Amino acid sequence: MSAHASASPAHSAADHGEGKFHLFVQVAMILAVITGIEIIIIYLPFANWLLITSLVILSAVKFLYVIFIFMHLKWDKAFCTILFFIGLILAGGTLWALLALHGAKDSVPVGPAYEQV
Repeated sequence: MSAHASASPAHSAADHGEGKFHLFVQVAMILAVITGIEIIIIYLPFANWLLITSLVILSAVKFLYVIFIFMHLKWDKAFCTILFFIGLILAGGTLWALLALHGAKDSVPVGPAYEQV
């Protein structure tokens, strides 16, 4: 009876690993299809706002697939996922703050080396 109990967890672990492999292949195929759609969208005669919006949405979907499946956040503790998103929000806020700071009129360098002739 103990031989059956010890063989069962090893068998389920192998099935779990095989299931993850198939999931990884499926997600890779989905990511490839989304990338193909993005490439096709670039060459279609859409308005710029529609083009950029659709590309951002498709990129966000790809990002979420990668972090949840390939970075294993789907199977991680919720606390680790929350920490990841806190870092992501802080990095995004820092990026936008720096873009706003360097895009301001007062951030233009002055001096003879920067004067246009």
